[in-house]
Amino acid sequence: MIPAKSYAAYDNQSPLRPLDLARRDPGPNDVAIDITHCGICHSDLHFVHNDLGNSLYPLVPGHEIVGHVAQVGSEVTRFKAGDRVGVGCMVNSCRTCAACQRGEEQYCQNFVGTYGAEDRDGTRTQGGYATAVTVDEHFVLRIPDGMPMDQTAPLLCAGITTYSPLRTWQAGPGPRVAVVGLGGLGHMAVKRAAAMGADVTVDSTSDGKKADALKMGASDFLVSADKPAMAAAASRFDLIINTVSATHELNSHLGLLAPDGTMVMLGLTTEAMPVSALPLIMGRRRLAGSLIGGIAETQEMLDFCAKHGILSDVEVIAADQINVAYERLMKSDVRYRFVIDTATMA
Repeated sequence: MIPAKSYAAYDNQSPLRPLDLARRDPGPNDVAIDITHCGICHSDLHFVHNDLGNSLYPLVPGHEIVGHVAQVGSEVTRFKAGDRVGVGCMVNSCRTCAACQRGEEQYCQNFVGTYGAEDRDGTRTQGGYATAVTVDEHFVLRIPDGMPMDQTAPLLCAGITTYSPLRTWQAGPGPRVAVVGLGGLGHMAVKRAAAMGADVTVDSTSDGKKADALKMGASDFLVSADKPAMAAAASRFDLIINTVSATHELNSHLGLLAPDGTMVMLGLTTEAMPVSALPLIMGRRRLAGSLIGGIAETQEMLDFCAKHGILSDVEVIAADQINVAYERLMKSDVRYRFVIDTATMA
């Protein structure tokens, strides 16, 4: 077994604190990774607080993992010791269902999350707020040269979560894209859509981040509380990427869609949000959802980011600042992603 330091939630109310882990030795198809950085995702809060009602403790969060290969199994062909690699939101799937065969492992009925899940060997997965992890080769991504590890870590979740719907709904020159919310997900969506050639507008509750949005590639900024501005923007957008991870009003945003437009929900919320049929019917509009992306698409995303110089805006923290970061994240007090320097756990 490989010893690792980590930070874990021991229940849904107490602060995270250190936990010694034992990671499995690499099997024939495994890659053992020394973790250098791990991003803090808003969904980590949901699992730590047991908002979905299925958390098991102790729980080590973290699914935006980057590091270097420490050792590989006897049958691993794609990686070698020293390689720069990443691990995202999943570490296993059945490999045989229709979704897996399409390269969309995230929709496998036996999808195994990076933490808080039962792996196919019956063990419980623990995440990347740690110094080491062992993962099947299939679910390991290659980090392109030249990409700083700290700013790359959030791409393994926030990056692919926004890239996949932009690619699926064909964002590019011509389609008009709006991004609701400018946080960890939203700032990635703006950068990606702009790099794809789309005309991008940010839709936010205030104009406090307008300068940031324009710097990231947005051409316009819309304040959702400004009713005249919202009315003037009616039927303007072909695609809306909604990144808000909290209960919020949807119908006024649906009214921003052009006929046949789609609003894609990305933020994880735990409460129902009322949707009126009227804005959907009147414009043959669509309300959709999207979950991360498959392994091949995630690698494609990393290569796209390397080509276009797209990185996450991060605030790097030490491990003993995790609980403070959680408090700030619940107040949306971060621009735009916390990333843990796991060397501080040693």
